[in-house]
Amino acid sequence: MGAQPLRIALLGCGVVGSEVVRLLGSQGEDLAARIGAPLELVGVGVRDVSAPRRVTVPPDLLTDDLGSLVVRQDVDVVVELIGGIEPARTLLMQAIRRGASVVTANKALLAEHGAELYSAADEAGVDLYYEASVAGAIPLLRPLRESLAGDNVNRVLGIVNGTTNYILTKMDETGASFADALAEAQALGYAEADPTADVEGYDAAAKAAILAGLAFHTRVTLSDVYREGITAVSAGDVATAQAMGHVIKLLAICERSTDGRGVSVRVHPAMIPLTHPLAGVREAYNAVFVESEAAGQLMFYGRGAGGSPTASAVLGDLVAVGRNRLSGGRGPRESAYADLEVRPLGEAFTRYYIGIDVADKAGVLATVAQTFAAHDVSIETLRQDGRGDAAALLVVTHKATEAALAGVVEDLRALDVVRAVASVMRVEGE
Repeated sequence: MGAQPLRIALLGCGVVGSEVVRLLGSQGEDLAARIGAPLELVGVGVRDVSAPRRVTVPPDLLTDDLGSLVVRQDVDVVVELIGGIEPARTLLMQAIRRGASVVTANKALLAEHGAELYSAADEAGVDLYYEASVAGAIPLLRPLRESLAGDNVNRVLGIVNGTTNYILTKMDETGASFADALAEAQALGYAEADPTADVEGYDAAAKAAILAGLAFHTRVTLSDVYREGITAVSAGDVATAQAMGHVIKLLAICERSTDGRGVSVRVHPAMIPLTHPLAGVREAYNAVFVESEAAGQLMFYGRGAGGSPTASAVLGDLVAVGRNRLSGGRGPRESAYADLEVRPLGEAFTRYYIGIDVADKAGVLATVAQTFAAHDVSIETLRQDGRGDAAALLVVTHKATEAALAGVVEDLRALDVVRAVASVMRVEGE
């Protein structure tokens, strides 16, 4: 094979970075055959060169001077796996301006500074690939960006965080509280010691921004995404969902407005029916359901995190970059031509479940129903559980806007016959 090698600088050698190093070694010949040129790891940037590693890295490749590594003239592609905004943003901008292509798994950086990276890559004539940033090994971003480029995507509905899906699965299977299910997830390594990014929805929101941008050819940033985590989901909510033939999932929802001129992007827990394909996605798995005009309904499913799955996506991007380099071509550029308006949460349109603690006396049902009617929110089902001080109304609405539902909840809380609005949850997938 006479072609010059594709020379790689790797930033980060943690769980994913170590797997990239291992797979470059064990699959090097196959990767070279697929590209038409060998891959050569020329440097590994780390915080501490003396720290123990999961794989053996030749000492002469290790450096803690990441800034010097990314601007080396012999580096063709920089693989960034350190995460966070800085110093990753500065390092990648330096690499791009110097003429290196970039492969990254950094969802937070892309959700906040993707446009800047794309613009710099266009100016420098290099590639920017990031398949590993959403849903690990699942081939998802490339199908959205390339396979469905001839179609109009109307909706993307997905489970894109394995930690929260594991927690909600355990709550559903065992009746555990959120706190107990989180503790189990932490003990098994599915959740970090500080799980905030996962359980509060920040991780899923960054991924939702990336998905929406690709699906709707519109720039969407993290600040455009409505975010709500799962910390308030109770064992009672889970039991109610079961009684309704539903399961609760943390969903990333990206959808085109009915007038076709806007998009909404949101992350929040929701009930989905057991008949929906996403309902069967258990444990730490991810799945994304795509609805488009011509292709119809598509579902992508698999391991959404972990060293080997994420490294698989990174290597796939490296093969694409290598082929482009060898042929003198370029990978896909940013497609933001549609420039659709990102609509506020209040315009989102869905069904709702509302649990209301009420006084058990005559006229309560009529008063509650009138409150819904006053905001033009139609009730699909209403039933009363318990009696006396334990009386509760369980309401499921027809589709309504978030703004209308918020008005209903505000007015319900002001009623003398309502002790508390105990639970409000969206119902999706129907």
